[in-house]
Amino acid sequence: MSESDIKKIVDYFVDADIEYLKGMGADKSKLPDREKWIEKLHLEFQKSYKEKKFYYIIWLVDNQAVGHSNINNINFGESATMHLHLWKNNIRKKGLGLEFVKRSIPYYFKNFELKNLICEPYSKNIAPNKVLKKIGFELKRTYDTTPGWINFHQTVNRYELTKKQFYE
Repeated sequence: MSESDIKKIVDYFVDADIEYLKGMGADKSKLPDREKWIEKLHLEFQKSYKEKKFYYIIWLVDNQAVGHSNINNINFGESATMHLHLWKNNIRKKGLGLEFVKRSIPYYFKNFELKNLICEPYSKNIAPNKVLKKIGFELKRTYDTTPGWINFHQTVNRYELTKKQFYE
């Protein structure tokens, strides 16, 4: 991610309609103020890998940003929680998400020296659940929780992938 991508990430969420966000398990009323969110990501951008709370990778098609993956809940040298978002409807359902995630994962393992990557998509959000299985993530459990600060209470599927599993 470059600093110029920060507004694109925030706008993806802020400009999304309520139903789209609901489909991914997010609650529009919980989104932070746009300017404060942008400021928070600018501050995060400046930090070293060991200090980061969030880390983003921008996905490009024809040199145009079309989505991102990010990690949070970073426990450097151990684990982090991954998220994946294709911003544009016209590029969804074409297999790009699978390729983007496969190409993003090595950066997480390397830059944060991770042993384990976690992803907990909303159980009703079909696309990420399919992608994770195809990559080799193992479904560990299904449970009810409020997974993040922009989410409503929901059922999530907890998937995990070790560095060893990924490279095998």
